[in-house]
Amino acid sequence: MSGPLAGLRVVDLTTVVVGPICTRTLADQGAEVIKVEAPGGDILRFLAAGSRSPAMSGKFINFNRNKRSIGLDIKRPEGAAALRALLAKADVFVSNVRPAGLERAGLDFATLRALNPRLIHCSILAFGRGGRYFNRPAYDPIIQSLSGVAGTFHRATGEPRFVPMVMTDHVTGLIAAQSIGFALYRRERTGLGEAVEVPMFENMASFVASEHLGAATFEPPEGPTGDGRLLSPFYRPLPTKDGFITAHPNNNRQAFAFFDAIGRPELKEDPRFRDPLSRSRNAAAYFEVRAEALRQKTTAEWLEIFAAVDVPAAPYNSLDDLLEDPHLQDVGFWQEMDHPTEGRIRRTAVPNRFSNGMREEVLPAPRLGQHTREVLRELGHDEAAITALMESGAAFEAT
Repeated sequence: MSGPLAGLRVVDLTTVVVGPICTRTLADQGAEVIKVEAPGGDILRFLAAGSRSPAMSGKFINFNRNKRSIGLDIKRPEGAAALRALLAKADVFVSNVRPAGLERAGLDFATLRALNPRLIHCSILAFGRGGRYFNRPAYDPIIQSLSGVAGTFHRATGEPRFVPMVMTDHVTGLIAAQSIGFALYRRERTGLGEAVEVPMFENMASFVASEHLGAATFEPPEGPTGDGRLLSPFYRPLPTKDGFITAHPNNNRQAFAFFDAIGRPELKEDPRFRDPLSRSRNAAAYFEVRAEALRQKTTAEWLEIFAAVDVPAAPYNSLDDLLEDPHLQDVGFWQEMDHPTEGRIRRTAVPNRFSNGMREEVLPAPRLGQHTREVLRELGHDEAAITALMESGAAFEAT
């Protein structure tokens, strides 16, 4: 069996996380992804501790499975020509190079459309075209700061903070993969490629505003921005006698079952808590009731009690606990494989399933330039031409 994107060729000129998440998503569904790396390679190869060998960080391994790496110096005419030859036969081109850089390199949509009219040209940007920030550089913390993500922590905890993962890269990368899918569907009907621009700032501003615009949705505003439930200091795993738990009764049945379970049935008649709107308006008091009650028993005791009355609840997993989570073990989420140069590694399975087939073969994350000769041969270069490219420095391979 093969994945739903089998037969699709993607040229990946991306680095760090936002682009590689996009292209890994496509690769996991069967697309052939060719990662084009400049001399020195993707900086993510070097950004994380714990490597067993140079240029193969754990993060790089996780974000770049199911891809082949071709080493090209596209600042040299011969390297640029090899990339154009690759793009002439591609279905999708994904880049997180700033638009001005793409234009200087002749990799903008207008130029590539003349080379390959069916090409889907996806450009992941920091900021959208037409705004004053366009063409500025940015990384995940910049976008978290601008888009209000850090501001939600400020409202909730009294100080601005970043989510301790590159969340805006993940979200935008997945939106880019989704947008490519939309463009491919339209190409099936029209036969034409198109340019797709996916800006990080605007996507994350939408992500935050959809959650927290709230009463400011209306003009004039009916109240302040922000969802008070989500901004409560109690909106977090709460202490039990021996650890932490997350219990989240939401609808009336769950909330009333929770009140019974904690021995406070009278709260079902409390006007602050008798329906979802009342509980939302009195979120601070509602969460304080939860916090006070959960301290009285152990995590295991509460999980048993809540399971019996079907109240949504879960234990708190640390990062290390996640590796041993029993549900993830049941579904085969954690998988081990032998990497040809890095030895035994742990990887995550693809969570989503397609009944008509999934990609079965897993390609381990490539060494820098590991597949240069292989890809150049597929483009029609003979051994003499490949050697000439190597000797000129326009192409390179793993050593």
